[in-house]
Amino acid sequence: MTGLAAAACAACCVLPALLAAGVLGGAGWAAVNRFLPGVAVALAVLAGLSWWWASKRRHTTGCASGNCSCT
Repeated sequence: MTGLAAAACAACCVLPALLAAGVLGGAGWAAVNRFLPGVAVALAVLAGLSWWWASKRRHTTGCASGNCSCT
């Protein structure tokens, strides 16, 4: 997820260069410029939520004293 968010963010940064080089036209830039920042933010939020969920499920107590409970 984080890699996808970084790719979407990098694509947002490359858009002005593509527009200046003539690779992307004005209408194409306007269409992409409307949804790409939202995609980058949504993917970043999903990456954060998946990290939080994965860290929440870790085994938090030690088994050194023989008490092995995952509460």
